[in-house]
Amino acid sequence: MKFTTEYLKSVCPSASATISLRAKKLRASGKDVIDLGLGEPDFDTPPHIIEAAMQAARDGQTRYPPTSGTAALKSAIRAKFARDNALEFSDEQIIVSNGAKQVIFDALMATLTPGDEVILCAPYFDAYRNIIALLGGRRKVVACRAKDGFRLRPEDLEAAIGPRTRWLILNAPSNPTGTVYDADELRALGSVLARHPHVAILSDEIYEHIHFGRHPHVAFAATCPDLADRILTVNGVSKAYAMTGWRIGYGAGPAALIRSMTTVQSQISSGACSVAQAAAAAALHGPQDSVAQFVATFRERRDLVVSAVAGIADLTLVRPDGAFYALIDCSALTGDDEAFVRHLLDNAGVAAVPGSVYEMPGHFRISTACATGVLDDAMRRIAQAAATFRAASAAPHAPA
Repeated sequence: MKFTTEYLKSVCPSASATISLRAKKLRASGKDVIDLGLGEPDFDTPPHIIEAAMQAARDGQTRYPPTSGTAALKSAIRAKFARDNALEFSDEQIIVSNGAKQVIFDALMATLTPGDEVILCAPYFDAYRNIIALLGGRRKVVACRAKDGFRLRPEDLEAAIGPRTRWLILNAPSNPTGTVYDADELRALGSVLARHPHVAILSDEIYEHIHFGRHPHVAFAATCPDLADRILTVNGVSKAYAMTGWRIGYGAGPAALIRSMTTVQSQISSGACSVAQAAAAAALHGPQDSVAQFVATFRERRDLVVSAVAGIADLTLVRPDGAFYALIDCSALTGDDEAFVRHLLDNAGVAAVPGSVYEMPGHFRISTACATGVLDDAMRRIAQAAATFRAASAAPHAPA
C-alpha cells in the first residue's frame, strides 16, 4: 500500500533537526561533538514566564482554548505590536498557532492552489520550500548576492513577479544570513509590490529582537502602511524569550486572511496549548530585561565568529546584523559544502548545516546559540578542519 503522496516526495525533513539528531546520537556513543546545527537559544526560559504557566495550570486554564488564541494573549500581542512596531490590530486580525512555522503553513494552505508561485529570497529558511511543495505550490527563487548583504533588490523582485505569483516571503532578520533591512530598503520593495496588487507579503519577523544593526528593527507593515491589507506579519516567543519548546507563534494581518487561516487551523491542531499561551502573554507583557541580556550575549558571540572566520584561510563571512547564525562561505575551499560539513562532523566533531539546504551551495551555516567558550572551541575546530580538508583535497583522494 502506498503511504506517500506525490507532493510529499519533494518534501524533506528539517535539515537542522536531522543534523542535530545525528550529533546527539554521536554524543550518546561517546564522541565529542559540538552541535552548531539547531537554531535554538541555549538560555533557560525566564522565571516569571514559567511562573505564569504554573499559575495558569493551578487556575484551571487547562481546557480547549479558542482556535485563534486566547483573549489574554491576543491582548498582549496587540500591546506588543503597538509598543514595538507602532502597529494597531484588532483581535480579529490576530492568530496564535503552535509556533511561527504553523502560522506560515496556515497562511499558505489557506491561499495557495496547485501551481501558484511563492517568491523566496535565497538563501532562505528551508521550511518555506518544503511547506510550499507540500501544498502543491511552486517556489520562485531570487538569488540574493553576498555583495548586497544578501538583501533582495527591487529590480530582482520586479523580474520575479508573474501572473501566478501569490506571495513574497521576506525574513528579516534572516535565517541563515542574519540580514536586516532598513526602512528605505523596505519602502523600495514596497514600491514594487504596490504595482502588483495580486501579490501578498509574508513578513517573517521571528528574530525581530535579535538585531545588531545601526538602526532598530522596522516592521514591513509599519514601513509600508499602504500595503497593510496584504501583509501578514509573523512572529513568536521562541527566539527572543528562549521558549522554543513552548510552541507559540502568532500572525497579524487582514481579518479575512486570519479567518481563513483559523479555519485551516481548526481542522489541523485547533488552539495552541492554553498554558503555553499564558506563558507567552507573560513574556510579551512582562519585563524585557532578559531579552536585552540574551541579545547582548548573541552580539558577543557574533563578534567572536566574525573575528575567528577572518583568521581562517579560504573561509569568508558577510557579517550578520541579526539572528544567531553565520552563513560561512567555503567556496574557495570546496564547492561541495555537503562534503565539507561531513568532514567537519566526522573529523572535528562540529555539526553544521550545508548551505545547499538554503539554496546557497559553497556555504555552511552555524548557530551561535551555545555557550561562548564552546563556540570558541568550535571555531578552533573549524579552522583545523578547513586545514585538514585543504590538505586532503591536495592529495590524490579528497576526504569523504
